[in-house]
Amino acid sequence: MKVNLQTALNDSHIDGNQGNNQRQIAISLSSLEETSDRTLPLNLGLILDHSGSMTGKPMKTVKEAALRLVEGLGPSDRLSVIAFDHRGKVIIPNQIVDNIERVKGLIQKLEPAGGTAIDEGMKLGIKEVATGKENRVSQIFLLTDGENEHGDNERCLKLANVAAEYNITVNTLGFGNHWNQDILEKIADSAGGTLCYIEQPEQALTEFSRLFTRLQSVGLTNAYLILEFIPEVRLAELKPVAQVEPETVELNAQIEGNAYIVRLGDLMKDTSRVVLVNLYLSQLSPGSHVIGTVQVRYDDPSLSQIGLLSEKIPLTVEVQPVYQPKVDSDVQKSILTLAKYRQTQLAEAKLDQGDRKGAATLLQTAAKTALQLGDQGAATILQSNATRLQAGEELSEAERKKTRMVSKTVIQTPPDA
Repeated sequence: MKVNLQTALNDSHIDGNQGNNQRQIAISLSSLEETSDRTLPLNLGLILDHSGSMTGKPMKTVKEAALRLVEGLGPSDRLSVIAFDHRGKVIIPNQIVDNIERVKGLIQKLEPAGGTAIDEGMKLGIKEVATGKENRVSQIFLLTDGENEHGDNERCLKLANVAAEYNITVNTLGFGNHWNQDILEKIADSAGGTLCYIEQPEQALTEFSRLFTRLQSVGLTNAYLILEFIPEVRLAELKPVAQVEPETVELNAQIEGNAYIVRLGDLMKDTSRVVLVNLYLSQLSPGSHVIGTVQVRYDDPSLSQIGLLSEKIPLTVEVQPVYQPKVDSDVQKSILTLAKYRQTQLAEAKLDQGDRKGAATLLQTAAKTALQLGDQGAATILQSNATRLQAGEELSEAERKKTRMVSKTVIQTPPDA
């Protein structure tokens, strides 16, 4: 398995008469499958909320979704299952599933009771997954329907960072309308995963299946982006790096020697991660210049190899005394995707401050950005919520969660579904 690495600038031509120029680089990364490659063995951890609020159909459908995942595991895959209410419990220790009926029986016995302490579940879940992660794709599916009333949200975020250090991806699934979207998003973002919204119980099957398909498509793990630039180039000071596909996530760039290092996590075979980098260039002499390089450091579980390096891809610009733009439409789309997310974030901040008018204006701006992207579903939801705020109405928890989800990704279901 190798890295498929491609780069493009929003405009590769530079005005040589300008003292400073701003440019965005879109970097596309995925696993490149070779003929001898096979599906990697999995190490799946389920951390399931079974608090009292999960009574009835919620608990039933979550168990059904978990059982389907178990049925999809291969003979070399590993599984662990943690349940939590106000305490965490190991239901199935990390193991190869050689007795599927016994495992399914243990999951079936889960009954709703107690409060909610997400960090207690995370602590046990990460510990179990860590024991089986060697030469495997290790991911956690964390599902909850409530606020962390008996737990510590800061501890959750610290545990998400611990998971990332152990090369464990954490995906979060918010069930119903009473979970904390800020915390679940931060957990997923910190640990390289994705945030899912299960508005109705029956959607649990779809979301678990979607995440499992994504897990099965992973070809390389523990990927880091390595960016090196010439002295005339610097990263933007505020939020210079973000992922825009398959969902939008703000990323952190750490300095390591002369390079910027950005953790990405797992690389999939059929879905690219697209990262947008915002930088500034000081004045350069006319002609062609290599302004930097892009490289990826990664692990290949299929070869039991870690710290592998891709080839270095040069970043080239053409400095012109008479400037003629050379705009890349795909990079422009990535810029709009990030703008939609950030406009929505600002709107949510205004709403939290009680500024409905400001929130409505920003949501309208985000809706227009979504239309430019061709994302009609997001545009409809964002504009509808803006209209409600302008009319003096409150946004429901469901409406606020839909707003967050459409800001991060393109929702495949119709907006009124």
